[in-house]
Amino acid sequence: MKKVKYFFNTHTLRYEKLTTPLRVRLLQVIGYIAASIVTGILIFAITFRYIDSPKEKYMRQQNDDLKQNYSVLMERVKQLELQMDEIENRDNNVYRSIFGSDPIPDSARIKDIETKKEVKLVQSMGETELVKSMISQLNDLSLRLGFQAKSFVDIADMVKNKEKLLAATPSIQPISNKNLNRVASGFGYRIDPIYKDRRLHAGLDFTAPSGTPIYATADGVVRDAGFNTGGYGNRVVINHGFGYQTTYSHMYRIKARVGERVKRGEVIGYVGSTGKSTGPHCHYEVHRNGVPVDPIYYFYNDLTPAQFDRILKLAAVSNQSFD
Repeated sequence: MKKVKYFFNTHTLRYEKLTTPLRVRLLQVIGYIAASIVTGILIFAITFRYIDSPKEKYMRQQNDDLKQNYSVLMERVKQLELQMDEIENRDNNVYRSIFGSDPIPDSARIKDIETKKEVKLVQSMGETELVKSMISQLNDLSLRLGFQAKSFVDIADMVKNKEKLLAATPSIQPISNKNLNRVASGFGYRIDPIYKDRRLHAGLDFTAPSGTPIYATADGVVRDAGFNTGGYGNRVVINHGFGYQTTYSHMYRIKARVGERVKRGEVIGYVGSTGKSTGPHCHYEVHRNGVPVDPIYYFYNDLTPAQFDRILKLAAVSNQSFD
């Protein structure tokens, strides 16, 4: 039962029933509601200020894990960058120097990274600075790796060409000359045996009995094999590629055929004295880019340093040539 209140009216000298006007009641209700709302807000603010909700606890733990993983990844990225720097340094100063290739300047690497960039990462406004930093560094590292991979492809091609170049470079004597006593006349101006004047002797003369095998000094393709009317007699000319060509003259018999591919050390003919010759010998020439060069510097597979010094002195003697 609702409790009824009374008050003493001094005018009427009676107790009268206390009634609250509607306006006052409304104000009381509104005040109560406002006080409740304010109290609830204060309680809510204090609670979530100092006490985490389950979701907040999960997010906070997740954030801590991300920071820890980021630190680990950053350390790994730094290690990869150091390794990348070392690889680039070796690429420029070791691998390319072996093959006589110019190093790639840093400006070219940076320019290639900028011009070859195919994927641009779109970073939304909601991404954190940690994620942005990680994406930027990984993207840069991946581009450097891509450029370096292309550089290693170039080096692999150099290796293949280097192998072909070594096989195509004359590097042995055209006849067996273990005792180094068969070099009769060297490269340079010598007395011509027929005309008795000084003329350029564009090769080396190796004396040997008729029928002594003559060997190809490098891999190549036979360009000419037959009798030459210019004084060389029976001769073989081999094109080795890379600007190298060798000539073997005054043969008794030719074994090689035009268009045939020969290997270093393969017999291509036999010593004779055909053409403008005063005795059995092999006249051997080496041409580099169409210019005759001294063959004495192309025997490095055959000779020790002491033997090379000896044959160099023998070839330097100014005497009469055999052709």
